[in-house]
Parts: sequence; structure tokens; C-alpha cells
Amino acid sequence: MTERLHVPIHLRWGDLDAFNHVNNATMLKLLEEARVRVFWTPVFGDEAPDTAVIEAGTDAGVLTLIAHQEIEYLAPVPYRREPLDIQMWFGKLGGSSIEVCYEVYSPRGDERQTLYAKASSSVVLVEADTFRPVRLTDTMRDAWAPYLGDPVSFRRR
Repeated sequence: MTERLHVPIHLRWGDLDAFNHVNNATMLKLLEEARVRVFWTPVFGDEAPDTAVIEAGTDAGVLTLIAHQEIEYLAPVPYRREPLDIQMWFGKLGGSSIEVCYEVYSPRGDERQTLYAKASSSVVLVEADTFRPVRLTDTMRDAWAPYLGDPVSFRRR
């Protein structure tokens, strides 16, 4: 099995919809939060995994843009005080793009974790000024290669 990053993401009460589970659009925001924590270099005093090698902000010169996202919801996500366990890896490292893979589980402390959703995002690195694609650096490839594995397998393809 591919090595994975485990990103704990807390739910907020407002993330629930009228049906008392996490709204489908909110799930994409949770994945975004996990992605930011995995990619963006930490500010002074913050901790981040060794995959956090992209300078954040428009003044950094490089932006990460989402070109495609796909998500498959497998079970409703109830409100929990413990953080969700968002597991991430890379399905592809291209020239200027990457495929980020996710599985969203119940908290790591659960005796038997529930898989709530599977997702993937195609992320393209671009110059902030021109929005033209830029190649992945050796630093990025070195940091992300240990987490390279098979892409997410969706049931309904």
C-alpha cells in the first residue's frame, strides 16, 4: 500500500446541513483545507509535513489551481468532536500538474474507521502573473514521490 499523509481536520457545527450531516459542498472545503496543510510551507511557528514545499500567496510567484475535481460520497458524515482522518497521496506527478488523491475517514481513534468519501483533484502549478503552467521543481518531486501510488478507483466510472 502507498504511503499516505494523514491530515486531521475538525468539523464545525455549521458544516452540517438540514439533514444533520456534512453538506456535499462542505466536503470540498474540507479537502481544500487538507490540501493547503500538505502543500503550503508553514509560516513561522507552524508545523507542516515534509510535503509542504510551495510558498503561499500571490507574492510567492506560483499558484495552485484546481483543473478538475471528482468526489464519490460513500456514507453520510455525522458531526464529531474528533477530527476526520483525511488520507492523501499522489496518483500522478506530471510536468506542471499533479493528481491529489483523498480518502475521508472517521477519526483515527475509532476501533473501525468508516470511509465516508473518495476524491481526486487535478492541480496545476501556474505563474501568478501570467497563469501559464510552470514545471514541478526537483524539490517538489522529491517531497511528493514517497506518496506516489495508484489513483483513486471510483465505483461509478
